[in-house]
Amino acid sequence: MGDYTERFYRRRVRSGGLVTFEVIVKETDLQVSAEKRLEKETRDLILDARHQIESYITLHPEFLTTLKRYPPDPYAPPLVREMIECTRQVGVGPMASVAGAIAQYVGQGLLRSTSRVIVENGGDIFLKVDRRATVSIFAARSPLSEKIGVLISPEAMPVGICSSSATVGHSFSTGAADVGCVLAPSAAFADGAATSLCNIIQSPKDLNGIGAWAEKTGGVLGALVILGDKLATWGNIELALL
Repeated sequence: MGDYTERFYRRRVRSGGLVTFEVIVKETDLQVSAEKRLEKETRDLILDARHQIESYITLHPEFLTTLKRYPPDPYAPPLVREMIECTRQVGVGPMASVAGAIAQYVGQGLLRSTSRVIVENGGDIFLKVDRRATVSIFAARSPLSEKIGVLISPEAMPVGICSSSATVGHSFSTGAADVGCVLAPSAAFADGAATSLCNIIQSPKDLNGIGAWAEKTGGVLGALVILGDKLATWGNIELALL
Protein backbone atom coordinates (compact mmCIF):
# COMPACT_ATOMS: atom_id res chain seq x y z
CA MET A 1 0.00 0.00 0.00
CA GLY A 2 2.97 2.34 -0.37
CA ASP A 3 6.08 3.50 1.48
CA TYR A 4 6.07 5.73 4.55
CA THR A 5 6.18 9.50 4.00
CA GLU A 6 6.61 11.95 6.88
CA ARG A 7 3.36 13.83 7.43
CA PHE A 8 5.07 17.20 8.06
CA TYR A 9 1.81 19.11 7.56
CA ARG A 10 0.41 17.55 10.74
CA ARG A 11 2.54 19.92 12.82
CA ARG A 12 0.19 22.71 11.74
CA VAL A 13 -3.09 20.97 12.62
CA ARG A 14 -5.32 22.81 15.09
CA SER A 15 -8.36 20.95 16.43
CA GLY A 16 -9.53 23.02 19.37
CA GLY A 17 -11.39 21.11 22.06
CA LEU A 18 -10.39 17.70 20.67
CA VAL A 19 -7.64 15.27 21.62
CA THR A 20 -5.28 14.47 18.73
CA PHE A 21 -3.26 11.27 18.40
CA GLU A 22 -1.64 9.11 15.73
CA VAL A 23 -2.03 5.39 15.10
CA ILE A 24 0.21 3.49 12.67
CA VAL A 25 -0.42 -0.04 11.43
CA LYS A 26 1.99 -1.11 8.68
CA GLU A 27 1.59 1.46 5.86
CA THR A 28 -1.57 2.96 7.36
CA ASP A 29 -0.67 6.13 9.29
CA LEU A 30 -3.67 7.99 10.68
CA GLN A 31 -3.97 11.21 12.64
CA VAL A 32 -7.20 11.27 14.60
CA SER A 33 -8.84 14.07 16.57
CA ALA A 34 -11.70 13.03 18.86
CA GLU A 35 -13.31 13.93 22.19
CA LYS A 36 -11.07 11.43 23.99
CA ARG A 37 -8.13 9.17 23.28
CA LEU A 38 -9.31 6.21 21.24
CA GLU A 39 -6.06 4.57 20.15
CA LYS A 40 -7.22 0.99 20.78
CA GLU A 41 -10.51 1.52 18.96
CA THR A 42 -8.67 3.17 16.08
CA ARG A 43 -6.12 0.36 15.83
CA ASP A 44 -8.85 -2.28 15.86
CA LEU A 45 -10.73 -0.50 13.07
CA ILE A 46 -7.56 -0.14 10.98
CA LEU A 47 -6.80 -3.84 11.42
CA ASP A 48 -10.32 -4.76 10.37
CA ALA A 49 -10.20 -2.49 7.31
CA ARG A 50 -6.78 -3.77 6.27
CA HIS A 51 -7.83 -7.40 6.77
CA GLN A 52 -10.77 -6.92 4.40
CA ILE A 53 -8.55 -5.36 1.73
CA GLU A 54 -5.49 -7.55 2.16
CA SER A 55 -7.42 -10.82 2.24
CA TYR A 56 -9.21 -9.85 -0.97
CA ILE A 57 -5.93 -8.91 -2.68
CA THR A 58 -4.47 -12.31 -1.75
CA LEU A 59 -7.21 -14.00 -3.78
CA HIS A 60 -7.54 -11.27 -6.42
CA PRO A 61 -4.09 -9.68 -6.97
CA GLU A 62 -5.36 -7.62 -9.91
CA PHE A 63 -7.42 -5.59 -7.43
CA LEU A 64 -4.15 -4.05 -6.22
CA THR A 65 -2.71 -3.08 -9.58
CA THR A 66 -5.47 -2.33 -12.07
CA LEU A 67 -6.02 1.29 -13.10
CA LYS A 68 -9.35 0.46 -14.74
CA ARG A 69 -12.86 -0.09 -13.42
CA TYR A 70 -13.00 -3.31 -11.42
CA PRO A 71 -15.94 -5.67 -11.98
CA PRO A 72 -18.59 -5.81 -9.23
CA ASP A 73 -18.13 -8.69 -6.77
CA PRO A 74 -21.08 -9.38 -4.45
CA TYR A 75 -18.91 -11.79 -2.44
CA ALA A 76 -16.18 -9.26 -1.64
CA PRO A 77 -15.89 -7.87 1.93
CA PRO A 78 -18.08 -4.79 2.53
CA LEU A 79 -15.24 -2.26 2.43
CA VAL A 80 -13.89 -3.76 -0.79
CA ARG A 81 -17.36 -3.65 -2.37
CA GLU A 82 -17.60 0.04 -1.49
CA MET A 83 -14.20 0.75 -3.03
CA ILE A 84 -15.23 -1.07 -6.21
CA GLU A 85 -18.55 0.76 -6.46
CA CYS A 86 -17.04 4.20 -5.78
CA THR A 87 -14.25 3.89 -8.30
CA ARG A 88 -16.42 2.33 -11.00
CA GLN A 89 -18.51 5.49 -10.85
CA VAL A 90 -15.48 7.69 -11.60
CA GLY A 91 -13.62 5.35 -13.96
CA VAL A 92 -10.44 4.55 -12.02
CA GLY A 93 -8.96 1.49 -10.32
CA PRO A 94 -10.28 0.53 -6.85
CA MET A 95 -7.06 1.24 -4.96
CA ALA A 96 -7.42 4.91 -5.93
CA SER A 97 -9.95 5.06 -3.09
CA VAL A 98 -8.01 3.15 -0.42
CA ALA A 99 -6.84 6.07 1.76
CA GLY A 100 -10.26 7.71 1.82
CA ALA A 101 -11.99 4.36 2.36
CA ILE A 102 -9.88 3.55 5.42
CA ALA A 103 -10.29 7.09 6.84
CA GLN A 104 -14.05 6.80 6.44
CA TYR A 105 -14.21 3.27 7.88
CA VAL A 106 -12.28 4.35 10.96
CA GLY A 107 -14.18 7.63 11.33
CA GLN A 108 -17.59 6.00 11.12
CA GLY A 109 -16.51 3.37 13.61
CA LEU A 110 -15.20 5.95 16.08
CA LEU A 111 -18.50 7.87 15.95
CA ARG A 112 -19.82 5.12 18.21
CA SER A 113 -17.50 6.48 20.92
CA THR A 114 -17.27 10.20 20.10
CA SER A 115 -19.69 12.65 18.50
CA ARG A 116 -16.87 14.64 16.88
CA VAL A 117 -14.03 13.12 14.90
CA ILE A 118 -11.44 14.01 12.27
CA VAL A 119 -9.51 11.20 10.60
CA GLU A 120 -6.67 12.15 8.27
CA ASN A 121 -4.95 9.52 6.14
CA GLY A 122 -2.17 10.91 3.95
CA GLY A 123 -4.12 14.12 3.31
CA ASP A 124 -7.46 12.38 2.77
CA ILE A 125 -9.94 13.32 5.47
CA PHE A 126 -13.16 12.08 7.07
CA LEU A 127 -14.67 15.01 8.97
CA LYS A 128 -17.54 15.22 11.48
CA VAL A 129 -17.46 18.11 13.94
CA ASP A 130 -20.01 20.60 15.27
CA ARG A 131 -18.49 23.83 13.95
CA ARG A 132 -17.07 25.28 10.76
CA ALA A 133 -13.73 23.79 9.84
CA THR A 134 -11.00 25.01 7.51
CA VAL A 135 -8.99 22.48 5.52
CA SER A 136 -5.68 23.80 4.18
CA ILE A 137 -4.83 22.91 0.57
CA PHE A 138 -1.30 21.66 -0.04
CA ALA A 139 -0.35 22.02 -3.71
CA ALA A 140 3.36 21.20 -3.76
CA ARG A 141 5.28 23.58 -6.05
CA SER A 142 2.35 25.94 -6.66
CA PRO A 143 2.65 29.44 -5.16
CA LEU A 144 -0.92 28.92 -3.93
CA SER A 145 0.08 25.96 -1.76
CA GLU A 146 -1.13 26.38 1.84
CA LYS A 147 -2.19 29.94 1.05
CA ILE A 148 -5.86 28.99 0.81
CA GLY A 149 -8.22 26.70 2.66
CA VAL A 150 -11.66 25.26 2.09
CA LEU A 151 -14.34 26.16 4.65
CA ILE A 152 -16.67 23.28 5.58
CA SER A 153 -19.95 23.96 7.38
CA PRO A 154 -21.26 21.47 9.98
CA GLU A 155 -24.40 21.05 7.86
CA ALA A 156 -22.26 19.36 5.18
CA MET A 157 -20.84 16.80 7.61
CA PRO A 158 -19.98 13.99 7.80
CA VAL A 159 -17.98 14.65 4.68
CA GLY A 160 -14.93 13.37 2.85
CA ILE A 161 -12.29 15.85 1.67
CA CYS A 162 -9.74 14.06 -0.48
CA SER A 163 -6.94 15.14 -2.78
CA SER A 164 -4.79 13.76 -5.56
CA SER A 165 -1.72 15.23 -7.21
CA ALA A 166 0.51 14.68 -10.21
CA THR A 167 3.44 16.46 -8.53
CA VAL A 168 3.54 15.25 -4.92
CA GLY A 169 2.98 12.06 -2.95
CA HIS A 170 2.32 8.49 -4.08
CA SER A 171 -0.89 9.20 -5.98
CA PHE A 172 -0.78 7.97 -9.56
CA SER A 173 -2.06 10.56 -12.02
CA THR A 174 -2.03 10.80 -15.79
CA GLY A 175 -2.62 14.55 -15.52
CA ALA A 176 -0.52 17.55 -14.50
CA ALA A 177 -2.43 19.19 -11.61
CA ASP A 178 -0.57 20.18 -8.47
CA VAL A 179 -3.70 19.20 -6.59
CA GLY A 180 -7.26 18.16 -7.27
CA CYS A 181 -9.52 18.20 -4.23
CA VAL A 182 -13.04 16.74 -4.03
CA LEU A 183 -15.72 17.07 -1.35
CA ALA A 184 -18.31 14.29 -1.18
CA PRO A 185 -20.50 12.58 1.43
CA SER A 186 -18.27 9.50 1.09
CA ALA A 187 -14.52 9.82 1.65
CA ALA A 188 -13.97 6.64 -0.37
CA PHE A 189 -15.79 8.20 -3.31
CA ALA A 190 -14.03 11.56 -2.84
CA ASP A 191 -10.63 9.84 -2.96
CA GLY A 192 -11.33 8.00 -6.21
CA ALA A 193 -12.98 11.08 -7.69
CA ALA A 194 -9.94 13.23 -6.87
CA THR A 195 -7.79 10.84 -8.91
CA SER A 196 -10.28 10.98 -11.78
CA LEU A 197 -10.33 14.78 -11.63
CA CYS A 198 -6.54 15.09 -11.69
CA ASN A 199 -6.35 12.74 -14.66
CA ILE A 200 -8.27 15.17 -16.89
CA ILE A 201 -6.10 18.21 -16.10
CA GLN A 202 -3.29 18.41 -18.66
CA SER A 203 -3.01 22.20 -19.10
CA PRO A 204 -4.63 25.42 -17.81
CA LYS A 205 -7.38 25.26 -20.45
CA ASP A 206 -8.65 22.05 -18.84
CA LEU A 207 -9.57 23.97 -15.68
CA ASN A 208 -12.66 25.19 -17.53
CA GLY A 209 -13.92 21.61 -17.73
CA ILE A 210 -14.16 20.68 -14.06
CA GLY A 211 -17.82 21.68 -13.87
CA ALA A 212 -18.73 19.40 -16.75
CA TRP A 213 -16.65 16.63 -15.16
CA ALA A 214 -18.41 17.04 -11.80
CA GLU A 215 -21.90 17.07 -13.29
CA LYS A 216 -21.15 14.00 -15.41
CA THR A 217 -19.62 12.18 -12.44
CA GLY A 218 -22.43 12.88 -9.99
CA GLY A 219 -22.11 12.68 -6.21
CA VAL A 220 -19.59 15.53 -5.98
CA LEU A 221 -20.39 18.33 -3.53
CA GLY A 222 -17.49 20.51 -4.60
CA ALA A 223 -14.20 20.37 -6.47
CA LEU A 224 -11.02 22.45 -6.57
CA VAL A 225 -7.99 22.23 -8.86
CA ILE A 226 -4.67 24.05 -8.65
CA LEU A 227 -2.24 24.02 -11.57
CA GLY A 228 0.74 26.29 -11.08
CA ASP A 229 -0.62 29.74 -10.24
CA LYS A 230 -4.10 28.93 -11.61
CA LEU A 231 -7.07 27.84 -9.50
CA ALA A 232 -10.55 26.67 -10.44
CA THR A 233 -13.49 25.60 -8.28
CA TRP A 234 -16.93 24.11 -8.79
CA GLY A 235 -19.90 23.53 -6.53
CA ASN A 236 -20.00 23.93 -2.77
CA ILE A 237 -16.51 25.34 -2.28
CA GLU A 238 -15.97 28.32 0.03
CA LEU A 239 -12.38 29.53 0.09
CA ALA A 240 -10.49 31.24 2.89
CA LEU A 241 -7.10 32.95 2.86
CA LEU A 242 -4.66 31.41 5.31
